[in-house]
This record gives sequence, structure tokens and C-alpha cells, in this order.
Amino acid sequence: MNNIYIYSNKSRSSNETEQLLHKKLDNAGFHVLHRLTKEADLMVCIGGDGTFLEAIHKHNFPKVPIFGINTGHLGFFEEIMPDQLDDFIFHYKQGDYTLQDLSTVQIKIYNEDECYEHVGLNEVIVKGAQSSSIHMNMSIGNSFIERFSGDGIVVSTPAGSTAYNYSLGGSIVDPRLKLLQVTPIAPMNTTAYRAFTSSILLPSDLSLNLIPDMQYNNTIAIVSDGYSTVYEGVNSISVGFSDKIVQLMRFEGYDFWTKVKSKFL
Repeated sequence: MNNIYIYSNKSRSSNETEQLLHKKLDNAGFHVLHRLTKEADLMVCIGGDGTFLEAIHKHNFPKVPIFGINTGHLGFFEEIMPDQLDDFIFHYKQGDYTLQDLSTVQIKIYNEDECYEHVGLNEVIVKGAQSSSIHMNMSIGNSFIERFSGDGIVVSTPAGSTAYNYSLGGSIVDPRLKLLQVTPIAPMNTTAYRAFTSSILLPSDLSLNLIPDMQYNNTIAIVSDGYSTVYEGVNSISVGFSDKIVQLMRFEGYDFWTKVKSKFL
């Protein structure tokens, strides 16, 4: 448990924290890696939630546990502030921590020739390209639900329930529950169109299936944790759980709802 890789967003405060942490880890007998390798025992991420998501996507959802130090704003994934570096090193050496498993969501996009896949820790978003409205036939499992019309939908994990999903009026979900939350973005609900206006919760064994139903253009934007890709000629979309897991290192005594209270209330 001696090899530690540090990922930083390179802001001034993050750089200062990284340099200080590097020095303290050296003095404590740890080996600081300059890149993430299979020998790494821990990744330390310095920044905010955006930096944390950037790190896991850049390293393709690494299997190594991750510990967050908050130099950003909200810091929901991060465990400590920069003035607690000594506490981190002490607890890590003593083994006074737990690993929190966070589920991820996978989206598959099919056209005539290929299938494209994206994975998100917070959420995946399906929306019209160039901010246009989108119309999709929606099924859950083998059951047809409705023809959705609106700006799009967000499919969030429990970890992502406090992110974009929350700003849309979705529910906060305890990460110990394995479910996906489907939340509409500006749904149309008129005499011409009907679309669900509240979140839908899906168990782990069911997938969400979408078939675009646009008369002239099946160009769709897929956004995974803020990373956007546009696809043309989309025939169908499937969303479900991914087999990738993100492990967060938490101090003993960590409580999700205490974190929620400190960040949102």
C-alpha cells in the first residue's frame, strides 16, 4: 500500500496542495508515482467534482481506489480539505478507512453499422443536437411506456442523483441503493404532446430503451459526465448498469446523509 498516484487540476491552490502532499508522502515513506500504473495502490485526486470526473474518464474508470482532496467548490466526491493532509496520511497508514463502491451507467447507441458505448459515473444524457427538441419512443424492459417529447432525458446513478438530476427536480438517492433514475429535461405536456414530468426509478435488472422518432433528423447528442458526442442516423439507444465500479476511499464514520446535509442544506 505504498504506491500513490496524484492527479491534480493544476489550479494554483491544487498545485500548492499537490506539492505539499508529495513532500509529506515522501517523508512518511510512500512512493509517489508520476503516472497511473498497475502498481498504484491509491489515486489521490486534488480538485473539485469536475476534476474527479475528469480523472476517472481520462484513466478509463481505473480499478484502483480513489481519495479526493477538495480545492474546488461543491466537493461531493472529495473527502477532506487541504488542511487535513496529515489526517489523511495518518488514517491511511493505520488502515482506518472504508471503500465505497459507486455504480456506473452505460449507454449504447446503435446505427445501421455500429454500436457505440459510453459510461458515466454521474449520468448519461440523451438530447437533441443543436438544442433542438427530441422525440423518442421509450420502453422499460419489454414494456412500451410512451413517446417522449422534450429537450431530453437524464439517466443518473445514485452518485449522480445530487448532480444535474437534482437541479432538474430529481430525487437524492442513497448510493447504497442500486437503481437508475430517469429524469426528463423540459418535457412537453400539451394537447399535442404527452411526456412524463417526474422521475422514474429503475431496478438494476431493467434497461431503458429508446427509439428516435423524429421525422427529418435522427441526430442525437449523448453526454456522459459532461463529455458530449453527436451521432447521426441513430436507430436505437439502450441504457443500463455498467460493470465498471468506482471505489472511493472514505474515513471511518463517513455518512452519506451527513455529507448531503453539509453540501445542500
